[in-house]
Amino acid sequence: MYLDQIEPFIDAPMVKVLTGLRRSGKSRLLELMAERLRDRGVPGERIIHLNFDSLELFPLTTAVALKSHLHQVLPEEGRVYILLDEIQEVDDWEKLVNSLVAEGRADLYLTGSNSHLLSGELATYIAGRYVSIEVWPLSFAEHLAFGETYSHRDMTRTDEEFARFLRFGGFPGVHVVPFDESDARAVVTDIYRSTLVRDVLTRHTIRDADMFERVAAFAVDNVGNPFSARRVADFMKSQRRRVSHETVLNYLSALKEAFVIDRVPRFDLRGRSLLATDEKHYIGDHGIVHALFGYSDQRLPGVLENIVWMELRRRGYSVTIGKIGATEVDFVATRQESVLYIQVATTIALSEETRRREYAPLQAIPDNHPKLVLTLDPMAGGNTGGIHHLRIPDFLLSDEF
Repeated sequence: MYLDQIEPFIDAPMVKVLTGLRRSGKSRLLELMAERLRDRGVPGERIIHLNFDSLELFPLTTAVALKSHLHQVLPEEGRVYILLDEIQEVDDWEKLVNSLVAEGRADLYLTGSNSHLLSGELATYIAGRYVSIEVWPLSFAEHLAFGETYSHRDMTRTDEEFARFLRFGGFPGVHVVPFDESDARAVVTDIYRSTLVRDVLTRHTIRDADMFERVAAFAVDNVGNPFSARRVADFMKSQRRRVSHETVLNYLSALKEAFVIDRVPRFDLRGRSLLATDEKHYIGDHGIVHALFGYSDQRLPGVLENIVWMELRRRGYSVTIGKIGATEVDFVATRQESVLYIQVATTIALSEETRRREYAPLQAIPDNHPKLVLTLDPMAGGNTGGIHHLRIPDFLLSDEF
């Protein structure tokens, strides 16, 4: 899917930039991209792929040193293909990229674990000359494919595999071997903690590491709940720890830059405007919740929402939370002219009151865009007043929306 997105831009005068959470598969995609270039007949000596997560490349982590190295190893004339992985590890990398773009002979591919990769000075340098592609951890469909290909497991028991996906999340490294639950949690915890240290604490020179980690853990533990800096500060105060609202906001912004969390604003469906209060937060990979806190029925609704939110984003939708009168729609997803209204619940089969509560916000929306209620109910199905009831695994595997 990602290679197909990149393919039309090969040899186009645009920098190809892959961004996303650390260990979501960006490095492997660059390897596959290099393979695709060779398959197209590009000689190997005209392709260079460098991963700056490697200590072996530490001497090249300045713009001047890297530029000198590129001139030494690549042909002096003709088209060259430069793939630079985790480019944010190179000091003054923006100047290097600008120089390569100005020279005009390099087809340039970058990855980074920071959403501000294309902000500031670089955005000014190459405005209109780059294409950005978000790389996400595995979808449920990709999880099934990985299990079949790498672990050689029977992936036909969809419900069992969804339960595994629910707990383990979508980091590719968790699914290339048949980890048991404790080992999978250890792998995801290591990814999470290394991301905090390398992409947040170090990059933003945060001094109070303990407070930062507490705020990050609070955000993870409250996935899918209304969230604000004041709420975090009040919780820390109840734990006899003081932190200012401004500091909390800075911490949350740093986590967002590293793709650990994302803020989802509320949208007034009647007033057609974004609201400044009661945002929600979702996690870059839902496996982090289980890795840090274990499974609990209390967290399940938020994790299910997180999975649906990630799937919508992966499919190219912009997502908000819909407010209509006194009720709320979990997700309003828009992609060009397409709109989806979605409610997510563990079950609506326990009582008629629960069913009415989930259907009511969708029934209050007057337009004819698709409206879905997604649950884990085994007997989900059917259409009530234009509202479709689907099982969450079936929605994730469907290509209808």
